Amino acid sequence: MADFDEDQVLMDAEEGMEGARDSFGTALSRVRAGRASPSLLDGVRVQAYGSQMKLRDVATVSAADARLLIVKPFDAGNISAVEKAIMNAGLGLNPSSDGVVLRVPIPPLTEERRKDLVKEVRRAAEDAKVAIRKARRTANDAFKKAEKDKELSEDALKRGLDQVQDLTDTFAKQIDTAVGQKEAEIMDD
Repeated sequence: MADFDEDQVLMDAEEGMEGARDSFGTALSRVRAGRASPSLLDGVRVQAYGSQMKLRDVATVSAADARLLIVKPFDAGNISAVEKAIMNAGLGLNPSSDGVVLRVPIPPLTEERRKDLVKEVRRAAEDAKVAIRKARRTANDAFKKAEKDKELSEDALKRGLDQVQDLTDTFAKQIDTAVGQKEAEIMDD
């Protein structure tokens, strides 16, 4: 009975679920809710110094207020490349340059765009829940196999499956809470 490690199976399941939750959090931060947030530009890639670079590697991004981002390239020679990258990023943003910094106004969202963003958030949430359920299935399969191989008693199997389900419920609830908050943020603007 010493071969099977219940704690390790539970830790692995929890790590998988945490990874899904954290990936979902990252995806949420990239959804534009109509407010200026530096994370909005995290996915922007800039052609600078002969290669594609992340925006944050060539400039600082800050929120001047709820409707304006300020982008200041480390090297003023990259300002046009940064401006072009932001315009071509598919975010619907049009920066203006004064030669030193870029001002990126965040336009208010239309009702249709808000609904699209809510759908995007729900889709990302479902992807996260699928990953959580996959981690649950992997852990449950490990427990069932151990019981079948006589490495685990029936009571220990039930206890293990219950613990895995508790983890699943906890992480799914965290996803649902985050979705509710993001939807409210999107629809409130």
